[in-house]
Amino acid sequence: MNINNAIEVLDRMRLPNGAYTASISKDYHFVWIRDVVYTVLPFLQSQSDRYEKAYHALFELFKTYEWKIDIHREKKPVYLFEYIHSRYSTDLKEMSQEWGHAQNDAIGAFLWGVGVGVSHGQKVIRDEKDLAIVQKLVDYLECLQYWQAKDNGMWEENMELHASSVGACVAGLRAVKMLVNVKNELIQKGEETLRFLLPRESETKETDLSLLSLIYPYRIVERKTALKIVEMVSESLERTNGCIRYQNDQYYNEGSEAEWCFGLPWLGLCYFEMGMHDKAYEYVNKTVRIVPDNWEVPELYIGGKNVPNGNTPLAWSVSLSYLFLNRMINMPSSQLTGND
Repeated sequence: MNINNAIEVLDRMRLPNGAYTASISKDYHFVWIRDVVYTVLPFLQSQSDRYEKAYHALFELFKTYEWKIDIHREKKPVYLFEYIHSRYSTDLKEMSQEWGHAQNDAIGAFLWGVGVGVSHGQKVIRDEKDLAIVQKLVDYLECLQYWQAKDNGMWEENMELHASSVGACVAGLRAVKMLVNVKNELIQKGEETLRFLLPRESETKETDLSLLSLIYPYRIVERKTALKIVEMVSESLERTNGCIRYQNDQYYNEGSEAEWCFGLPWLGLCYFEMGMHDKAYEYVNKTVRIVPDNWEVPELYIGGKNVPNGNTPLAWSVSLSYLFLNRMINMPSSQLTGND
């Protein structure tokens, strides 16, 4: 398996404006803020300009809708279309279609990516106008009272208070507090919510694949909670071709829940983050099994059918698979014992 094929696949999904389409399929030929954040993680520490160009594209997107951010720094959104959207056309325009637009995690993810990018020497911030957008997004989360705000969550579904959304916002606010003004209490309120909610994802979901984000890439939970999250996800949600997002998920469910391919490398990355290298290594073969030679990793395997859906390749799947396998390949073999 040539791991560098992953980068070629991602480059095919890279748009002239620097952002990435979630997939080249008809259904997913759109730009999701969250997907872009995860898609460019392989380039965070590279010399290429892919990371910063992707964020420059997202900054341009936010500038187009700056008037909307300005309104909702002062006044909470009421209707879904009033929220800052998380999905756009490939030329970075809002879609008119009804959607679960209230996705606070996407805003948190963007802020996190900006802060982490700057700390890794990426020229993500170009000028004062970019910094002003960062400040306005912080103000937007404050106006929303994100720590107690119901949203559609990472999977764009029913409105409830999601630990993964609150956690993304906490991570984002922490990451940009050196760049703009972030009140300490704004972060503390989110942390209090997480202490109350975790290890649950929400009132209706005991566990959820999205909780892995709090371990990787955000690293915002303590070890005891992280262990509980990976234990619950691997025991309840892990399957052969990936992980289900949560129990009774109806998306692409044709007899059972769909198996999302990126769940396997994501679990591996989480174990790696926790220093549990032997456990992480168990996910190498599991991940290799779902990565085809051409590196066009699918979104998911249709539940009950054991075949990939049409959203192949999914940028996010390719990115997490590459990140995990690349990390494991480059790890000294001496680290593969006694780390559990």
